[in-house]
Amino acid sequence: MKSSEAPRIHLGPEASGNWLEEAVVAGGGQLVAPEDCEAIVWGDARKVTELNEVLGRAGNARWVQLPFAGIENFVENLDHDHIWTCGKGVYAEPVAELALALGIAGLRSLNTYARADNWTRPAGVNLLKGRVTILGGGGITESLVRLLQPWKCHITVVRNRVRAMDGVDDVLEAERFADGLPGADLVVLALPLTAHTEGMFSHEEFGLMEEHAWIVNVARGKHIVTDDLVEALRSGAIGGAGLDVTDPEPLPDEHPLWSLPNCIITPHVGNTPDMAIPLLSARVTENVRRFGAGDNLIGLVDVDAGY
Repeated sequence: MKSSEAPRIHLGPEASGNWLEEAVVAGGGQLVAPEDCEAIVWGDARKVTELNEVLGRAGNARWVQLPFAGIENFVENLDHDHIWTCGKGVYAEPVAELALALGIAGLRSLNTYARADNWTRPAGVNLLKGRVTILGGGGITESLVRLLQPWKCHITVVRNRVRAMDGVDDVLEAERFADGLPGADLVVLALPLTAHTEGMFSHEEFGLMEEHAWIVNVARGKHIVTDDLVEALRSGAIGGAGLDVTDPEPLPDEHPLWSLPNCIITPHVGNTPDMAIPLLSARVTENVRRFGAGDNLIGLVDVDAGY
């Protein structure tokens, strides 16, 4: 129900940044202490204990906005007493761009050429009219499918809720994700980390992939069993891996993945602060405006599903 007063928002933790304050105010909100708030905008995905403390003081809070699309740090604290929203979909465009860049770089052997110190033989696989399998049906996948259209690929998407998607040839239910691996030139992980998706790629799944195929992970490192990935890369079971996320993360300096020529690693930069700040600011502003107007919020968390 729409209120005649500006929505009372608590912004935390301290030192979250003037840009978040500006985003709340731009949405029509007024910044207040936890005891006086009706909503919380939280700016740090690592400070879970601090959020719990604030929630304990914010007896009238009805809505909590979390900063990232991935909310695994907060899963144990989700409840049905609050409306929870996150950065779901906010960072889709830059993350999808990086996924495509890693995939093309791997298939076209840029990893090899970048390490070379002499003129080498031609190598690489063309993405044009290739086969791409994407695990996850959210905003990153929607953006990536759009970016892939000029390559005229056959695109398979694996998702929990099966439905037709524009630009997608096949949609598989999550339980059948292994069916999308044989024949794929590129496999992209862009799905939430849950108890069901942790460790979903291990020795068996790599064995189903084509020897030239690349796997790109822009989701969470724990989707992949790292030791099994190292084995698959060393043995040539798959063509290579493009990783923006790893397990462990940060990846230790001496980890074998760094030295494997068929592995490209970026340090979790699917969206950098320069990219993320304006995108998250716009989401916070819009959600504060919607909250004040009594409208549906964007990026709703499915409390039962955990994402």
